[in-house]
Amino acid sequence: MQANGVVFRKYCNGEDVTRKSAFAYGSVLELYLEVPKSLGAKGAVLRGNSDGYGDVDVEMTVHARTDTATTYTCLLDTRALCRGQESGLYYYEFLLLKGFDTMFTESINNVDFYLSRSSGARFRMLIFESDYTVPTWFGKGVMYHIFVDRFCKGAGEVGTREDAVMDPDWETGVPQYAPYPGAPVSNNVFFGGNLWGVAQKLAYLDSLGVKVIYLSPIFKAYSNHKYDTGDYELIDPAFGGEAAFAHLIAKAKERGMRVILDGVFNHTGDDSRYFNRYGKYEGVGAYQSPDSPYVGWYDFKSYPDQYDCWWGIPILPRLNHCKPDCRKYFTGEQGIARKYVKMGIGGWRLDVADELCNDFLDEFRAAVKDESCGEGVIIGEVWENAADKIAYGNRRRYLSGKQLDSVMNYPVRNGILDFIRYRDAQGLYNVLTELYSSYPETVCHALMNLIGTHDTERILTMLGSTEEDLDKTNEQLSTYRLSPEVRAEAVRLVKMAAALQYTVFGIPSLYYGDELGLEGARDPFCRMPMPWHELDVPYRAELLAYYQKLGQLRAQHPALDGGSFEVLYHDESVIAFARCGQGRELIVAASRSEQTEVLPISGEFTDLLCGTRGKGPLCIQPDSVLILERIGGSV
Repeated sequence: MQANGVVFRKYCNGEDVTRKSAFAYGSVLELYLEVPKSLGAKGAVLRGNSDGYGDVDVEMTVHARTDTATTYTCLLDTRALCRGQESGLYYYEFLLLKGFDTMFTESINNVDFYLSRSSGARFRMLIFESDYTVPTWFGKGVMYHIFVDRFCKGAGEVGTREDAVMDPDWETGVPQYAPYPGAPVSNNVFFGGNLWGVAQKLAYLDSLGVKVIYLSPIFKAYSNHKYDTGDYELIDPAFGGEAAFAHLIAKAKERGMRVILDGVFNHTGDDSRYFNRYGKYEGVGAYQSPDSPYVGWYDFKSYPDQYDCWWGIPILPRLNHCKPDCRKYFTGEQGIARKYVKMGIGGWRLDVADELCNDFLDEFRAAVKDESCGEGVIIGEVWENAADKIAYGNRRRYLSGKQLDSVMNYPVRNGILDFIRYRDAQGLYNVLTELYSSYPETVCHALMNLIGTHDTERILTMLGSTEEDLDKTNEQLSTYRLSPEVRAEAVRLVKMAAALQYTVFGIPSLYYGDELGLEGARDPFCRMPMPWHELDVPYRAELLAYYQKLGQLRAQHPALDGGSFEVLYHDESVIAFARCGQGRELIVAASRSEQTEVLPISGEFTDLLCGTRGKGPLCIQPDSVLILERIGGSV
């Protein structure tokens, strides 16, 4: 890292770790700052603070002098930085002493920096517990995200409800929608997808390289999306109940796949056994009586009609995990976390993790890890950099060692989409650099890399639309589709985005139907039924074949199984990076430039997308992506 001729390097146990800023507790770092004499600095100071404490200045000592530069050094012992804890955060900058003209380093992406006349953004260091590990199985292959009601209607026994409305039009039906965003909608219209159907399509998922199946919520609930849990102890009968669930777990295991459940533990539905506002459940819910065993699980402002709820939505009363009995229902010896691990799941994705308290996350992790002998994975819904996230005024410690294994990687999604839509390679470089430096290495390989979810516009729709196109009423969006000409261009851009998603550090998460070019604007239009009847439509078949090729590459190539990551080149509209592992090296280059670019990367390569071979320097055509393997292995 250098700016204005100033070079910053750091080492740990003799290894150059200049581009990393997450270290195990007990690590001792050697910091070196090489300062050109032309800057006129008389000395260098490290100024830093452990999170929550004041600044401490450390005068750096002279390590070496030459005719052109002075190198300063100091040590950082992570044990001292944690101030009695076994994890923590440390923020620091360097001061180049020039009297009234002192200069400060200002971090750009936690690795690169520039010099400023005043203190600005500092480098951040995450110190995690020394025994922090992530299950090694997670990160291999592809993750596939299924919204159960819209994926497949499988043959098998399912339950019915009098208050559920079935839409028989799987092929062209439109999800139920509100008159405007945020308006109440009952969400009681179903298309009939179930867990039998998921099991029925495992061969299809296998062709995509899928190793992890992530299911939208499956517990009994009133709505089609199931984020309003009615009973955590029951698999929804409409999805096939426990019989279909056990069948899916067993069949997935036969194919080497694991199933991850969506844990919606921040709130329940008001139509639930715990709140029971409408009296549909046996027993007495919190809404029905102050003597209910569940009344302490909720915060009532004025009993019973005024209570704390998620984002002010009355049908989603918020659970109070500060109450031990509420928390233990999920994390205790007989709790929900353990119940489904015993039934064979591979782990949990935690909905709105920012709203779950530390005690809950600590206990939940302990329960899952204990029940699974350390093999259960826990992924948090966190939309920003999780290394130093502040949520609701509180610093979170998600990745310090006792809470999460991974997070949903929305920052990389944003970086990829900005690169595709606005040709911003510099922005993508900064995102990748910051995240790879910020997170423990084991977390980097487990990040849930997504470009579409049930909460976002479909990737094809987004890449084929303008902001004006998507700024329409719900009624207009319900029938909004791309023209064939625009769709053809959007398909090309989706393939470029997918190539990046599948080759950066982390595990790609494919939202059902994106591999078939399923369209849809904001929720609920991003939740259309899977178009099984159109697999042979040319543009769908083209995309599917491309995703299958990426999936097999992802599942089989050693460099993508925990391999190192390094950006080799970037400018305003081109980026290239390397993945190296087990003696193999992949080079991925993507260009949104309007002209052919020659990159300073030499060698002999095989193009893994088309099978051709060639020698460098690497040449990339306008608006294209390359996935190359260096012949002869890594260098």
